[in-house]
Amino acid sequence: MTTTQRMSTRQLDALVAAVEQDVAAERYDGAALVVTRAGDVVLDARVGFADRAAGRRLGTDDVFFTMSLAKHFTNLAALQAVEAGKLSLTTRVAEIVPEFGAAGKDRIMVGDLIIHRAGLMSSFPPVPPERIGDIAAVTAAVSALPPESTPQTTISYSMVAAHSVLAEVLRRADGGHRPYRQLLAEDVFAPLGMRDTALGLRADLADRRVPVVARDRSSGLLDPDALEGLAAMLAEDTEIPAGGCLTTAADIVRFAEAMRRGGELDGRRVVSPASLRLATTIQTGDAVNQLFTYAKGLRGWPDFPAHLGMGFWVRGRGLYPMPFGGLASPDTYGGIGAGSTMFWVDPRSDVTFTFLSAGLIEETRSYERLQRLSDMVHAAVLD
Repeated sequence: MTTTQRMSTRQLDALVAAVEQDVAAERYDGAALVVTRAGDVVLDARVGFADRAAGRRLGTDDVFFTMSLAKHFTNLAALQAVEAGKLSLTTRVAEIVPEFGAAGKDRIMVGDLIIHRAGLMSSFPPVPPERIGDIAAVTAAVSALPPESTPQTTISYSMVAAHSVLAEVLRRADGGHRPYRQLLAEDVFAPLGMRDTALGLRADLADRRVPVVARDRSSGLLDPDALEGLAAMLAEDTEIPAGGCLTTAADIVRFAEAMRRGGELDGRRVVSPASLRLATTIQTGDAVNQLFTYAKGLRGWPDFPAHLGMGFWVRGRGLYPMPFGGLASPDTYGGIGAGSTMFWVDPRSDVTFTFLSAGLIEETRSYERLQRLSDMVHAAVLD
């Protein structure tokens, strides 16, 4: 058994082999896998296809649709706004977006949007499909409606609405002069050297895009046709802060590495250690995420805690479906994107894992896949 940064290369080889078997069985089409320890890359692999139908193999610079990994970029931007004194996590949304306070939403705070405690709709907002990427239109539609559940009492994951409203809050708190995609590009992506990440389909990324194809079309939380359609309509000015970013594995590795280092990378600080501690500490107690109620009947899953920090998902303690792996330390944190994407940071082992895949699979089955692969990464740590 050879080791790199005290990790088993044999175990990491087994991880790649497991993904190769999945791809050969056509469970999904391909995946980018990167494992780091203490900042050193110990595994950087591309397996399978970017586009199986076209026979296009996955390359190192291919660009993936982030799905909900994009939420964590907006969460980071919100923490930056707090640090700049533009708002507080307890600022009521209606103080910045007055129209949002209608229909019983006047007490919802900025922090409620981040941890999905605002009671906003879990499904797609009631706007025409071509306007789902218009933050102003989505905010107006959400503002006119009552909450779906009583705010500040339950955790109910909002797929699009909460982070569109949050982005509008940040845009107005910033002065309203920059489109939100520009705010993210200048305040989050550029300082971290994430050169191939953008909100919307930036022109120079288009030719490297991995198409969104639902390989698993079984019944579940999300409509495969809707996800494929959402990705297909992406344009350069499309702004879906909840999921409409494009990125590469290398850029997500940089994001994870900055978080592992306490909010700094290559001498550029994007968030303070104090903010990052809050973002990676469970804020939702033992409350369950109502989004997964469907999985009880569909897959026989038990209730399990949401374990949301003020910015990231957190492993926490207990035995329950966990994409970061059952072997992860309780402090492990990261992000998950619908049926396809994930990154995590385990502060105890100093390991990060980035996984971006082609060929969407149903959400609960993706959870199980990611848990299996993540546990293989944790098992490679030798001290």
